[in-house]
Amino acid sequence: MSVERALESTGNWLDDRLHGARGVRVLLRKIFPDHWSFLLGEIILYSFIILLLTGTFLTFWFQPSMTDVIYHGSYVPLRGVRMSEAYASTLKISFDVRGGLLMRQIHHWAADLFMAGIFIHMIRIFFTGAYRKPREINWLIGIVLLTLGLVEGLFGYSLPDDLLSGAGLRITEGVLQSVPLVGSYLAFFLFGGPFPGNQIIGRMYIIHVLLIPGLLLALITAHLFLMFHQKHTQMPGKGRTNENVVGAPMYPYFMAKTGAFFFFVFAAVTIASTFVQINPIWLYGPYNPVAMSAGSQPDFYMGALEGSLRIMPAWQWVVFGHTFAFNVFVPALLPLGLVFGGAAVWPFLEQWITGDRREHHINDRPRNAPTRTAIGIAVITFYGVLWAEGANDLIADHLDIPLYWITWAARVGIFVAPAIAYILTKRICIGLQRKDNHLIEHGVETGVIRQLPGGEFIEETRPVDEERLAVLISRVAHPALPAGGTAEAEVPAPGMRGGLGRMRERMYRVITESAPMPSAHGNGHGDGHGDGQLAETNGHEGHGREPTSASATAPPAESRPGEGEH
Repeated sequence: MSVERALESTGNWLDDRLHGARGVRVLLRKIFPDHWSFLLGEIILYSFIILLLTGTFLTFWFQPSMTDVIYHGSYVPLRGVRMSEAYASTLKISFDVRGGLLMRQIHHWAADLFMAGIFIHMIRIFFTGAYRKPREINWLIGIVLLTLGLVEGLFGYSLPDDLLSGAGLRITEGVLQSVPLVGSYLAFFLFGGPFPGNQIIGRMYIIHVLLIPGLLLALITAHLFLMFHQKHTQMPGKGRTNENVVGAPMYPYFMAKTGAFFFFVFAAVTIASTFVQINPIWLYGPYNPVAMSAGSQPDFYMGALEGSLRIMPAWQWVVFGHTFAFNVFVPALLPLGLVFGGAAVWPFLEQWITGDRREHHINDRPRNAPTRTAIGIAVITFYGVLWAEGANDLIADHLDIPLYWITWAARVGIFVAPAIAYILTKRICIGLQRKDNHLIEHGVETGVIRQLPGGEFIEETRPVDEERLAVLISRVAHPALPAGGTAEAEVPAPGMRGGLGRMRERMYRVITESAPMPSAHGNGHGDGHGDGQLAETNGHEGHGREPTSASATAPPAESRPGEGEH
């Protein structure tokens, strides 16, 4: 029996019982758009798979116990030292289990890559407006994934019970105790008694290997399902509309590409793990509550929390015998709470301010949303100041700068730097919009100078190519405020009345501030004075070009739900 006949028989046998042939055909024909930034989501997924594989390997030997033992393993400098069983088992994995140290390194590097991928992926989504209707739920899932990833990472690098991770646990205990009224009870419950207790490693282990990975797996599955159901967003370009998806099918192109990319990610993580050491716990020694390493630093994704704690001045109240440690509670919860909470609310706030309830399947260019891009850069700057302050001791040591100078610079910079970043970014975006308008109306400069009969010299221009023109004219105007309605009007529209209406109107002006859109789209073939011919418009988003259909020479396109085939 030939291989083809065997596969056909097996497929028919399965389809007779599962009736899945139709669904498989739909899956294999699904169109995926092609853009380098879409690989960020795949990096997150593949690093999560690597985490599951390497984490399973590590659980075979790790002992989540704080029972004291005397070390007699292969690492000579620590022989005879009293330590927890968790730390001793981590040393065993590193020095006595074949491939154990490499697996530990891969696991740690994959965790850092996972978190870096989520950060950058969400930044890309924010700047391109990919969180807008109908993808608000997926945006919220992403924020929950990021939050769970922070907790998972904190618990993960705390499991070895070394001196560095113990310092992180001490900070965690302090943050819990700073919660007014119930803080001491929360810390006592988590640690099972006074710090450090003898139960925290076992409890974190269960949360780290069972609870949070299960939640992450469920949320990633939901994220992928929603992405599959709603179709993938795509970057603006020729032939790409809100009614189609232009790209390559799942089989064979995307399946081959993404399969190869998985091995590429795995190889990159393995190479980094082989040649770049991370978290050498044998150099730190076992945890001792009365000891602290100089220059202790958490993993990068916890750096902002570390910086916010260092930047905060002393501030606490004692009321009726209860201490309110605002110098810990406020920096631990407020900065990241504002960032994550603001990110969760933003899609709905933007929709309310602009009144834009349309579905968006074409991503914005960041320059075409100046206020949104400026807010994003301001938040990144705010986060970056806190992140840098988390290493203020190392900066002071390496640059020979007084520590308090750096702290005060961060205290000022946390307010000034985001404001400067916002203003500069917004001006740059509006300037880039004006540049795009010039290209649309005048075309591309050729460097050829021509003399007119009257003696005047002009530079000739050439038309913008169709692909680039499609990108340039992708900017879409925001919907106007309710007809006839402003807060100052004699009879304001229902949604614009009162103080809330005036606030919405002012915020609308800020969010929609942009360079004026061209009154008509030139074909980029001007005469040097901007009097180029204008392309006819077909009513599609006001763009002067005919809709492009998929053909034998164009990338395949997939229709949106409820639309006909494109």
